[in-house]
Formats: sequence, structure tokens, C-alpha cells
Amino acid sequence: METKRLFDEDVMQKECEAEVVRTEPYHGGFAVVLDQTVFFPEGGGQLSDTGTLTAAGKALAVTHVHEKAGEIFHETKEPLEPGTKVQAKLDWQVRFDHMQQHCGEHMLSYAFYKLFGAHNVGFHMSADMVGIDLDKEVDWQQALQAERFTNRQIQEDRPITTKLVPAEEAAKMNLRKFNDKLTGILRIVSVEGSDSCTCCGTHPTSSGMVGLVKIFKVEKHKEGSRVSFLCGREALERVEQYMLAALDASNLLSIKETELPDGVARLQQEKKELSERLTECTGKLLEYRIAEMQAHPTATKAGHKKFVFLEPDMMPKEAKALAKRLGEIPESFSAIFYRNGERLNYMFLATDGAELSCQQVIRTVNEAFGGRGGGRPESCQGSAACPEDWQAKAEALMSVL
Repeated sequence: METKRLFDEDVMQKECEAEVVRTEPYHGGFAVVLDQTVFFPEGGGQLSDTGTLTAAGKALAVTHVHEKAGEIFHETKEPLEPGTKVQAKLDWQVRFDHMQQHCGEHMLSYAFYKLFGAHNVGFHMSADMVGIDLDKEVDWQQALQAERFTNRQIQEDRPITTKLVPAEEAAKMNLRKFNDKLTGILRIVSVEGSDSCTCCGTHPTSSGMVGLVKIFKVEKHKEGSRVSFLCGREALERVEQYMLAALDASNLLSIKETELPDGVARLQQEKKELSERLTECTGKLLEYRIAEMQAHPTATKAGHKKFVFLEPDMMPKEAKALAKRLGEIPESFSAIFYRNGERLNYMFLATDGAELSCQQVIRTVNEAFGGRGGGRPESCQGSAACPEDWQAKAEALMSVL
């Protein structure tokens, strides 16, 4: 028996009385079928409703709703006996948010179609963002133009209506898009003087209830564009978050919010200059340390120069620069151990005449630290999780070479 879909008759209805038809196990919980429901099942790109089923004073949470062969299944943690009378109640904030997002998607899609001839070929709704995929590229200026167009139509509070028509009749209507593979009776959602298309989802009764549409991202996607946005309450809350972040950043930099791009650009330039100076100073320091080691050398058992660096905080590019410099010293073996975040990295070099295989060394080090790595006889590198005693352990390993 198909479940009666009360949301198709009155999208603003928040609860109803219903009778349990049956309950079956489902994904570690239960799926309850009612004779009628206000709960919209996930479909058409729209997320499902949530809420409660209350029987004999006990409320069961409905965490998800799905539909199969005309029956609507309410997913719960506990079963309900067939014939039980329940009060089915929506989490109205969740439903209304979904209505705002879905209707906003229709109206924004219409704006891109009307202004730029771009067709919506994909719709994505998640808990924190909504997205549409367009079949042609649009830039930020075009996206803002579409956003302003949509918000004007929202502010005009245009009536939104739904009607059921045969597929043959729908094919002759002036719809934004139509799938000619659809058959039977179709549901048409229309915004007066604006968008009209087939849709199974829930929509408010007028465009003003959408509140606003705000685009947050425009990016190239396949041969077209992906536009990410939010509507209504969720859009307003996200804008508030961004505004507070902009205020905090402007206060930290002692500039106006509108000057943030220039302020960040200056910081990036300063960071680049400081990084270059730090690299230069680090290079000079390492040259000094190499000179000190050469003045007071240690040697391998074969009598060749040995250089061991144990660096508690070093960047990979600094380690590579050091390795390059050590590779210029003839008849020498060099080991560089450096911590970067939570990882211990190590590099070994043996220049001509050093008579020591780096492959043999790294096998021993990998085994001692539980790490991975390899390379050639003259050059190897690897890494491992960094233990607290890594310096003492590395020093002990290198002392026997």
C-alpha cells in the first residue's frame, strides 16, 4: 500500500496523526511504514526530513526517511507494532531550511538560464552547502548578476504553485528543462513569471519565504561551472560568520574590511622576504657548522670524514640544500636526521671514495625506527614516526659506522 504523501497536499503541515502499517529491520535499526506522513523522503537532490514519531507518550527520533515502491520508510532506533497510532512531527527548522535551499536552487538556475543560456545539469545538497553544475562556464561577475536577479525575484514575493499533469502535457509546457524519458503523472513546480520545471521536492508557497540567495564559490567543473551557494537562514548565518572573520582580521591588521585584500598581499610579500632572509641566514649557519666539523672531524671506521646532523626543526627544502652542500665534500659520509611535524626524516650521502653503502645504513635505521625508505648506494632517504628519544637513538646508530 502506498503511503499517503501529505506534504504534496500542504507543504506547510508540520505534523499529523498516522497508523503504523509495518516495521522491518533496517541498517541496524528499524524502518517504520505509516499509512500517511508529513515526512519527505530523500529524493530529487533534496535531503530527507527528520523529526519524531510519538506513541503512548514516548517519542522516537526519525533520523532519515526513504521511499521504495511508493512506501515511505521512517528510520528509527526502535520498532513500532503494526496498528499503533502515532503522532508524526517534523523538525520544522530542518524542513524549512531544505525548502529554502531547494526553491533557491530552482530560482538561481532560472537566472543563469535566463541571463546566460546556461543549463543546470547537476544539483547537490549537503548539510552545509548547495551546488549546481552548469553546462557552460560563468565567471564571478556573471554569478553576482544571477544572484542579484534571483534576490529581486525573491523580494517580489512571487506565488509558488504545484500541479500534477500528464507527461504528454508537460512536454508541451514552457518548462526550463524537461526529461523526455519521464512518463505518467508529473509534478510541476512554478514560480509566477519565473521558473517552472518538474520536481518532487518541497517548496515554500511564495518566493519571499526563501529569504535570500548568496553565492560563495564559482569554479570550473568539467566543461562548465559549479556554483556553490546557500539560501535563507543558512545563507545569513554563513555571511555573519564571514563578516565576523573579516572584522577580526581588519582589527588585527588595523585596516578597513575593504582593504583586506591589499593587507593580505602585503603580508604575503613580507613573509616571502622574511623567508628568503631566513633561508640565507640558515645557509650561513649551516656553512659555519660544516666548517667547524671539518676543523674537528670525526671519521668512519674506514677513516673517511663523517658528518652527522640532528635537527629538531628543519624544513625539507633546507635539508635538501644541506645535503647538496655535503655532497660536494669528497670522500665523506653524511647523515641528516630532522624532525618535521610528527615525522622523523633522514637522508644519507656517501661521496666518491667513502667506501660505505647508504643502502646498508638505511636498512639499519629503518629497522631501528620502524620507518620506510631506500635509494642508491651513494644516496638514500626515508622517514618514520618521531619518537621522543630520536636524537639519542640516531646518534648511537651513527657512532658505530
